[in-house]
Amino acid sequence: MQEQFFHSNVPISPDTGIYLKRSRMHQLLEQAVQNPLVMVVAGAGYGKTHVVYSFAQTQGYRTVWMQLSARDNNPERFWENFVQAVACINKERAAQLEIIGFPETNRQFDWFISSIQASRNPHKKYLFVYDDFHLLHEKAVLGFLERFFNIPFPNNTFVLISRTKPAINTVNFFARRLLTQITEVDLRFNLQEMLDYFQLHGITLPSRAAMDLYYDTEGWIFALQLAGLSLKQGNRVADYGRSFMRSNMFILIEEGIFSAISQDLQKYLISLSLIEHWPLALLMKLAPDQNLIQEMERIGSFIRYDIYLNAYRIHHLLLQYLSRHQQRLTEEEKQAVYVKAARWCAANNLKMDAISYYQKAQAYTELIQLVYTFPLALSDHIAEFLIHILNRAPSEVYRQNASAYILYTRLLFTLGRFEEGAQKLWGIIQHFEALPPSQFNYRVLYGCYNNLGFVGLISSLYTHRYDFVPYFEKGHYYYTLSTYELDGPVTIMTLGSYACWFDSTEKADLDQYLQAIDTIVPYISSSMNGCTYGMDDLIRSELAYFKGDIPNAERFVYQALYKAQNRKQYEIETRAIFYLLRIHIYRGNYGAIQQLLKRLEAQRSIREYMNRYTLLDIVNGWFYIQIGQSARTAPWLTEDLKEGELHSLLYGIEILVQVKYYLAEKNYSRALDALYTQGSSYGPECFLFGKLEKAILEVMCRYHTGAQVEAIRALERAYRLALPFALDMPFIEQGMDMGLLAGAALKVSWCSIPRDWLEHIRRHASTYGKQLMVVAAQYQQANPLPLLEALSPREQAVLFSLSQGLTREQIAQDTVLSINTIKNTISCLYRKLGAMNRADAIRIALTTGLLQDTDSARCIP
Repeated sequence: MQEQFFHSNVPISPDTGIYLKRSRMHQLLEQAVQNPLVMVVAGAGYGKTHVVYSFAQTQGYRTVWMQLSARDNNPERFWENFVQAVACINKERAAQLEIIGFPETNRQFDWFISSIQASRNPHKKYLFVYDDFHLLHEKAVLGFLERFFNIPFPNNTFVLISRTKPAINTVNFFARRLLTQITEVDLRFNLQEMLDYFQLHGITLPSRAAMDLYYDTEGWIFALQLAGLSLKQGNRVADYGRSFMRSNMFILIEEGIFSAISQDLQKYLISLSLIEHWPLALLMKLAPDQNLIQEMERIGSFIRYDIYLNAYRIHHLLLQYLSRHQQRLTEEEKQAVYVKAARWCAANNLKMDAISYYQKAQAYTELIQLVYTFPLALSDHIAEFLIHILNRAPSEVYRQNASAYILYTRLLFTLGRFEEGAQKLWGIIQHFEALPPSQFNYRVLYGCYNNLGFVGLISSLYTHRYDFVPYFEKGHYYYTLSTYELDGPVTIMTLGSYACWFDSTEKADLDQYLQAIDTIVPYISSSMNGCTYGMDDLIRSELAYFKGDIPNAERFVYQALYKAQNRKQYEIETRAIFYLLRIHIYRGNYGAIQQLLKRLEAQRSIREYMNRYTLLDIVNGWFYIQIGQSARTAPWLTEDLKEGELHSLLYGIEILVQVKYYLAEKNYSRALDALYTQGSSYGPECFLFGKLEKAILEVMCRYHTGAQVEAIRALERAYRLALPFALDMPFIEQGMDMGLLAGAALKVSWCSIPRDWLEHIRRHASTYGKQLMVVAAQYQQANPLPLLEALSPREQAVLFSLSQGLTREQIAQDTVLSINTIKNTISCLYRKLGAMNRADAIRIALTTGLLQDTDSARCIP
């Protein structure tokens, strides 16, 4: 029986689960999947899912099957669903995709494509099936899928199963004849298939009656299934015309299916209609009697187990019928189903589904507890989704759950609605401080005062006011009165572009800021289970390093590293390693650098470290560029970063590393463009250190374009920024080039910079440059980069396309990349190959065997 199931797709008998093998459809699909995109489009009841499912089974393809629903218009929920689908064929890869998150930025999309590439077996055929594609309308989700579909993976086919034409741009596929469409006309039973179906079902029809039934149903599969059920009960063929079937569908389901099962199973199926997906483990939790699942399986093709989804599937018309009978359940019974489903989803990392079910069950306490397992920095999508839920929550939710108040204001801050959030906090504080003392009130006040403190800390960048200390002090006071202990990702501090959130040239301001930080870190780390532990030392280390005070920078950074490791403050740990890397480059200590790079790599395996891929790419990218290994930089850092794609708090670091990359690539115009891209509210220009590093990078851009006068003028501006606190190290880190520029500035009489400072920078920058050369040579010797590896995946794919005779415009058309991105990629490709033009590049690639190697890597991420 199992073998018959695998080799068929249209049910013969709903009582036995035996299916009719449709060789005609299998042959059609076998030809269709030679193209990268297949669209199976037909109305309800045409067996779209069955036919694709059985074909995939017979072929033995590696299949990622994604059952879509209306909820998948939420990008985060879509991603959870996608990850679960990938997990069916590769759990390790799914775990990595979960960490990457929904690819709404170039950075995440690059990681996604690299992850998919790394997991592919080039000798296997892959199907990505998206069932019920017509339910998608969210632009972000459709945009991701369209971009994914346009990546020309060898041996990949995307199959879209839909009731209507999918809402994606398929012009490129049509133009290149890479799209196959299967429609209702193809899916209908022909006359012979209908006769085979009834014969295997044990039904013999006279020729005239068979012709009439076929004419009336037009080969509509669902109608023939119900007709078969009814004919077994002795009804007439004439009752099953197409129009009759459509208008009496639910009556026929009632007579042919529902009335034939037990009352217990009826109620169980109605309860299951409350949830969207039916994994076996969840169904067992919901079943009052495990025998009900066995009885359910005997219904046959209308409910079947799907090995790709690891779940049961129900025919949507039967599901609609069951949904109409949900009034047979009491409200208590519905809530019990929702709560069990939510808990199961939460335990299986389907958090967006869990939140939806908790909301339906009115189980807001568990919903809020689940949200506190999310990282401290939420995406705007999730924050808006949760704000919407909390706005609809009954007022008693806030009276019963202290965390509701704190969560709501935290979400407002996430969305940048600081003033509104602060006003709400003060209103809450005034209300609860007027009430009699209680554990509930202490919990609310503890969280509200801490939130006010963080708002003050963030806004001090602009206000230069450091009066946020009393808020943290008051928060800690109420924490000591309560019995509450915070846990989970919210206890991990998310840093900004710099650890030192400071922007002033006044020494008094700096003293106040450092004193405030020294005071609040013990309060926060005590009341928030380690959050910020080591941040005060990291800030002092950062300040000492920028001043060029290497002994103190090293002393403080090791203290920060030790504390961060003890309390799982992963971002503080990464930043500490980053400054240690810079310190040991200054000293030319390659042995220490090797160990630090290993520690960075080890951080990639820490699942609780939510931002690790972003931060580690940034730190590694800075190091690679500094030692002349820019080819190793993560691809997302080498492309244009649009405001919507940037991490709101890390923007300064991202953009400055990108500018360094363009400088290393001698693309000075792009470096200047990127340098003055308008970023988020927390870009480099908001931090004193960021302003300085940005100004110094402008100096280097001017210097490398040969505009010596402009470069010295820019150096004067940078010097004035650095002067109040003697921040010399960013100049020194520019190495030999800064040494030469300082020497040039010494020769002009109009330069306003003191000569002794220029001499100091020239001498130390030249020494740094020599140490850097030693480190770079040792790294290159220990980690040789073959020519193929020196080319990024995109450069490899573009090289292949050039060898096929494609123009830049055609390459851009084949992908979702702009013509400018393709032009820049080709320029980098020529530079790395040492080629003058296309012909020269192809000659070099053929000589070195690169084209042979890239033949299997045609994906342009």
